[in-house]
Amino acid sequence: MLGSSPTASDEGVDSVPMPIVLIDQDSDSNATIVQLSFGDRLGALIDTMKALKDLGLEVSKGTVSTEGSVTQTKFFITRRGTGRKVEDPDLLERIRLTIINNLLKYHPESSEQLAMGEAFGIKAPEKKLDIDIATHIHVTDDGPKRSLLSIETADRPGLLLEIIKIMADININVESAEIDTEGLVAKDKFHVSYRGAALNDSLSQVLTNCLRYYLRRPETDEDSY
Repeated sequence: MLGSSPTASDEGVDSVPMPIVLIDQDSDSNATIVQLSFGDRLGALIDTMKALKDLGLEVSKGTVSTEGSVTQTKFFITRRGTGRKVEDPDLLERIRLTIINNLLKYHPESSEQLAMGEAFGIKAPEKKLDIDIATHIHVTDDGPKRSLLSIETADRPGLLLEIIKIMADININVESAEIDTEGLVAKDKFHVSYRGAALNDSLSQVLTNCLRYYLRRPETDEDSY
C-alpha cells in the first residue's frame, strides 16, 4: 500500500510541497519499489537513478504518473548481480538517505520540509522535531501468523536500522516493510512475527515499551492488542 500524496488543495501557489519517499517491500515479490514525489517540481531524476546504481542497484523499470499538481515517480530496483529485491536494512536506509540527499541537492527548497534540512539544508524546518512531532506506535493482529507494527515518529538518519535492531534484540522477525518518509515524519509499517506466529499481548507490550524508550517523544501513543 502506497502512502498518500498532497493534492493541489493542500498546497498554496507559492508553498513548498511535501517531499515523500516511500520504499515498498510488499507490492512486488521480485523488486523493491521506491516511490518519490515532490509536487510537480521533480527534476534531476537521472542523477537519482545514477545514485541508486552507485549503491550497487539496478533500476529494472520506472514509471511516472501525474495526479493533479503532484508528479510521482516509481523505480523498481534490484541488487546488481543477484537480480533480487533489497532485503538488507542497512542498504534500505542508504537508499532512503541517498534519495533525500538528492532532494536537498537538486531541490534545496525541500530542506524546510525534511528532517535532514536541519543540518544540511539552506533553510531549517520551522517545526522542531523534538517538540512538535509526537510518536504513535500500534501493534495489531494481521492473521494468525503475523502482526502489523505501525510507527509514526519524527524522521532522523538511522531510524530504520535502530527499529530493526530493537526487534532483533527481542527475537521478533521482520517479514516485510513499508518505509514512508513524508516530510519531517517517518510512517513505517512492518509485518512481524515471533516463532512463526503473531505477537501475543505481552510480547506486543514489550515491543511497544522498547520502541517507546528509544523513540522518546513529548507525546507518545501506544495501542497494542
